[in-house]
Amino acid sequence: MNDFENRLKGGHPNSLGNTIEVVDEILADQSLFDELFSCYFSDDEIVRLRVSNAMKRICKEKPEYLVPFLDRFILEIAKIDQPSTKWTIAQLFEMLDSNLSAKQKDQAKAIVKHNLETESDWIVLNNSMEVLFNWSRSDDSLHQWLIPHLNRLEKDERKSVSKRASKLLSKVGR
Repeated sequence: MNDFENRLKGGHPNSLGNTIEVVDEILADQSLFDELFSCYFSDDEIVRLRVSNAMKRICKEKPEYLVPFLDRFILEIAKIDQPSTKWTIAQLFEMLDSNLSAKQKDQAKAIVKHNLETESDWIVLNNSMEVLFNWSRSDDSLHQWLIPHLNRLEKDERKSVSKRASKLLSKVGR
């Protein structure tokens, strides 16, 4: 056993710690992926943050490693109340878009929409806006749903949120 959870603990929360080494091991041996995935259920917030970072890195290199876990991302990981998990899951859903079934895509949209409506973390909001905007290009009902939320977020006191909303609104002609 590689004991990924202990290897991902400690240090400054904004540091990667041993994340890169863990990712490299998993990219070399897919059978280790399940052990990393189970670290999402760690009691340690830093471990979960680093697992999210590792998932994005793995998805960029080997998206097929994540595909068998899509239902678990939707049904389990999306329920984790941690900003890093919420912003990462939006990115993962978008990266894995072509692998989502119609039902999974609907569930993914519902999760990201919920996060856009209810979360206050600026990174969650920015990532959710971006992913939903990209999806709305081929989904008119999502497009109609998104516009009022972008209008609301354009007034956000945080510049990164308001600027992102404004930029996306300018692309759709308000």
